[in-house]
Amino acid sequence: MGDTNATPHPAPPPGQAPPVAPLRKIIHVDMDAFYASVEQRDDPALRGRPVAVGGSAARGVVAAASYEARAYGVRSAMPSVTAKRRCPDLVFVRPRFEVYRAVSNQIRAIFAEFTDLIEPLSLDEAYLDVTTNKPGIAVATEVAQRIRARIRDETGLTASAGVSYNKFLAKLASDLKKPDGQAVITPARGPAFVQALPVARFHGIGPATAARMEALGIRTGADLATHDLAFLTRHFGKAGRWYHGIAQGIDNRPVQPDRPRKSLGTEDTFDTDITDPTMAQAELALLAGKVWAQAGARGLRGRTVTVKVKFADFRIITRRRTLPAPFESEDSFRALAGALLASVFPVALGIRLLGVTLSGFEPEDTAQANRQLSLW
Repeated sequence: MGDTNATPHPAPPPGQAPPVAPLRKIIHVDMDAFYASVEQRDDPALRGRPVAVGGSAARGVVAAASYEARAYGVRSAMPSVTAKRRCPDLVFVRPRFEVYRAVSNQIRAIFAEFTDLIEPLSLDEAYLDVTTNKPGIAVATEVAQRIRARIRDETGLTASAGVSYNKFLAKLASDLKKPDGQAVITPARGPAFVQALPVARFHGIGPATAARMEALGIRTGADLATHDLAFLTRHFGKAGRWYHGIAQGIDNRPVQPDRPRKSLGTEDTFDTDITDPTMAQAELALLAGKVWAQAGARGLRGRTVTVKVKFADFRIITRRRTLPAPFESEDSFRALAGALLASVFPVALGIRLLGVTLSGFEPEDTAQANRQLSLW
């Protein structure tokens, strides 16, 4: 297999396919229902019951759901009221991010015993490049098995893993045998595996892009692979190069150890354009809750909120506000985001997309120190 520290290939000239990088051995480790599993581990009364972390029966957003709750259709980022309607016996638990971070640090320490090339995506998942690994294990599937066994022994939790020759396929593989399993996609199998999948299953292709692709007759990876780079860049801009590569099972991105996040955000494209301010505010509150949960999971507190609005004619506007100190609560973050959205109304055209971003981060310990200093 190739050099794990190989310099990324330069971008190819327009009209040419991306080059193929040396093969790597990549593992994507994904904890199973992490927040909810920690709560069930620590409180035996919750074991075997449908659990939602975050929100409450009356308000808020689900940050995570146990597998028992998922059986009823409860999902993260779902309004708590909807979750309770789907699962009347759902138990809501307040998140304990300090506990989740402590467990995440335990898991990160296990990863570090095998490789220094660790790219965390969140508290509960990460990419590992084990092409060259510290124990000198030749087979990546064995590395993944040992890591999962160590996680179970040290934390009492289960993890799933995907093993492949690039990040895109490793992430897809980690979903194949959840929970508490692992799968491998070999170089010989990679292109065929991708081409058999619906494009809506591809990481990085959301509902709006999948709908645009379907309008072009692109429903599967095989459909995507029939189009050349010029066609895809014409219809999808810079992302066309990425789509052209992954349709062939090509992803040259290296595993990149810890990079500080500059912002966290999410957005949603609606099936029907929104003109009612109450409905728009409800959608925005859902997005803000999701972003706040992501920031809390990473131990980050931000000072800047940005609201993005895309109208039916694809015109985009943003509204931004920066506070002297980081937001201290989800309610204050959501309220300011709502005030920024309110300034857009009344609207002449319907809203097709809303987005919320939190930035201007300070680590939680720094933010806490600043809050304490402000009291004196």
